[in-house]
Amino acid sequence: MQNVTNKNLLTIKNLQVQYSSEGNIVHAVNGISLEMRKGKTLGLVGETGAGKTSTAKAIMRILPEVSAKIVDGEIAFAGQELLSLTERQMRKIRGQKISMIFQDPMTALNPIARVGDQISEVIKLHNDISKLEAKERAMQMLEKVGISRDRYHEYPHQFSGGMKQRVVIAIALACGPELLIADEPTTALDVTIQAQVLEMINSLKDSFATSMLLITHDLGVVGKVCDDVAIMYAGQIIERGSKEVIFDNPVHPYTKGLFEAVPRIEDDLDRLHPITGMPPDPTNLPQGCYFSPRCKYAIDECKTGKPELEEIAPGHFCRCILASRGAL
Repeated sequence: MQNVTNKNLLTIKNLQVQYSSEGNIVHAVNGISLEMRKGKTLGLVGETGAGKTSTAKAIMRILPEVSAKIVDGEIAFAGQELLSLTERQMRKIRGQKISMIFQDPMTALNPIARVGDQISEVIKLHNDISKLEAKERAMQMLEKVGISRDRYHEYPHQFSGGMKQRVVIAIALACGPELLIADEPTTALDVTIQAQVLEMINSLKDSFATSMLLITHDLGVVGKVCDDVAIMYAGQIIERGSKEVIFDNPVHPYTKGLFEAVPRIEDDLDRLHPITGMPPDPTNLPQGCYFSPRCKYAIDECKTGKPELEEIAPGHFCRCILASRGAL
């Protein structure tokens, strides 16, 4: 895993993550393989429970020790295999080289610590500087995310949801990481604030020359922010490619279903076409293609065969028996 190309900042191979719950094995991530290019934004899209956050936590090595384990796989970041590192070595990478914006800003911040101190703590941890210098840098980060430096000494409860998320972003970017993982960073915010926060994240990402893994279920967000897209379903990547390829020519029935469920002004439709059924139980996954119970194109072979992620066109990968034969 040391021969990662210069173009790829992050390379994941056959990642498998399982949880144990009341004697059952939850198959959360089932053999994910993907690459992230330097300086680019990859959108990881899928329904709730698809395994997106588990993938992100596996990269950060912050899965709960008691209930979760990485069964198999490799994660290489800038040529370094992360899963073989000790916890002490990993602490030097978290926050400095890889940072994460968590989904809910309400729970991501320490309610009894001043917001400025929470930013300066990260800066001091990864840099050999004085407390005064760390405080000044923290104030500068507050200003970069649109918060006045004189609010350094205030507590999280004194900020609105959107302002809390700005503080979380300031913490994540405080050390200029090479990779930013944003786990549905706008889900807890109202629509107007969502647009502002997304624009700010994108602007800061460019100014810090940071790559970003954006986890979302919103295709509109993907269209605005991402360069590449990977669609997840039941812990697997079922389609991936550049944004243009996925948006202009979706092939997998699930990806097509996602786009059909999005309203468009130019379409004269009485009703949208939702994907019928529910995602499979991760403790009891279907024998064949995981999407086959919900797929209107499924044939008998789909219910028994295990489709692989195949390159159906240059840079366009799809996990579907029919798609690989050009039958869709």
